Amino acid sequence: MAIEIERKFLVKGNGWRNQGVGQVYRQGYMSTEDGITLRARIAGDQGYLTIKGPSVGNSRSEYEYSIPVEDAQEMLNTLCSSPLIEKVRYKVSHGNFIWEVDEFAGDNQGLIVAEVELYNENQEVELPDWIGEEVSHDKRYSNSNLSKNPWKNWSSTINN
Repeated sequence: MAIEIERKFLVKGNGWRNQGVGQVYRQGYMSTEDGITLRARIAGDQGYLTIKGPSVGNSRSEYEYSIPVEDAQEMLNTLCSSPLIEKVRYKVSHGNFIWEVDEFAGDNQGLIVAEVELYNENQEVELPDWIGEEVSHDKRYSNSNLSKNPWKNWSSTINN
């Protein structure tokens, strides 16, 4: 079974900028029931279909498959709920980790989060100085939630 173990943080400042090359992502959700998500994604010129199971702590099962980009585009246009998630993902190296920094656009413009994938739940992580509050267990920051309840609708209540 494929397991994803990750921690998610808000980003503060611009110390991460210019440390990685960004890639445009567009993704949408066909289902988000009972903590299980079914997602179509285009990252650059690649298409993906991803199934994720419910979270247990910082872990969840994840199955991701490459699909033709044309199929992914058709799924985004016809099967996925609106709004789609639009973001630029930067891969930033710090210590022994590659951080994925997502700078959101569209209805989530202004939100920047960073994720780090781990080998186990108890793995120590040296946090870069541009990392802010941890939001790993705050479901509002999940991409599937941001597609249903965009950040623009609740950002005025958040202190970044």
